[in-house]
Amino acid sequence: MKKNSILNSHGTRKKVHTYLAATQAKNTQLAYQSDIAHFLKSGGKIPATPHCVASYLAIYANTLSPATLTRRVVAIGHAHKDKGLASPTRSALVADTLRGIRRINGSKQRQVMPLLKIDLVKITRKLTGLIGLRDKALLLTGFAGAFRRSELVALQVEDVRFVTEGALINVRRSKTDQNGVGRKVAIPYIKGRHCPVRALKTWLEKSGIKTGALFRRMNRFDQVTDYGLCAASVALIVKQRVRDAGLNPEQYSGHSLRAGLVTSAAQAGVSSWKIRQQTAHKSDLMLQRYIRDSQLFVNNAVSQIW
Repeated sequence: MKKNSILNSHGTRKKVHTYLAATQAKNTQLAYQSDIAHFLKSGGKIPATPHCVASYLAIYANTLSPATLTRRVVAIGHAHKDKGLASPTRSALVADTLRGIRRINGSKQRQVMPLLKIDLVKITRKLTGLIGLRDKALLLTGFAGAFRRSELVALQVEDVRFVTEGALINVRRSKTDQNGVGRKVAIPYIKGRHCPVRALKTWLEKSGIKTGALFRRMNRFDQVTDYGLCAASVALIVKQRVRDAGLNPEQYSGHSLRAGLVTSAAQAGVSSWKIRQQTAHKSDLMLQRYIRDSQLFVNNAVSQIW
């Protein structure tokens, strides 16, 4: 076969498309598809003019957050790039419109409440039945490993290795590790009924899961299925369980587990580098909002002078 025919073959083009698609995480691809669908449904088109994109931003400036609008702009830019078209998002008109929206409406992202250790203990104490064992293992593991939702639901039984000290969990890929280098997260045994390692062992024993997805969906008869949970399921489980414990579910999300470990550790005086060892944050800067909030009552000025 000639070289040109190899390069132009259907199989080769399909492989190129596969590798190009792999440059973005699956969740990112789905988010961009949703963003473009919304843009087109709102009257936009590809190719779009700078005025069209700026008008779209202005229309939704008061109903969508600046963070969402920024992602929409990125998605529109990618849609043009994929078709070999010049992107209107590079224009000064679009950039200035987005900058103005941020200035007027603010750029602060919604910050959910951290699920602190004291609340986690209260929640997991009440969980019963097989689905309760699953949720207990998921919540305690998610908290102890400071896992993101996507990391938690991607875990396989083969990723967990029980050792003398506790459990070593292999995170194959994450939001900040798109190349799949992977990392090991250590979760030690702890005293009491709320040990994440023992909860994980109990879940595997009672569910009979030997291989595949670690955390799975349950059918209406409370039987374990072959299907793993999705990222949205983690948020729903957190919300349901905090509601059952008398907390406001609107203030919590799947991210509350990760935020809860950081905040609880900071309150306990754990050094920032040890926290980062668990969370895989690249710098202390990313931890500061959690640490700062957890220290508001420490040596508070009012308590010092009263």
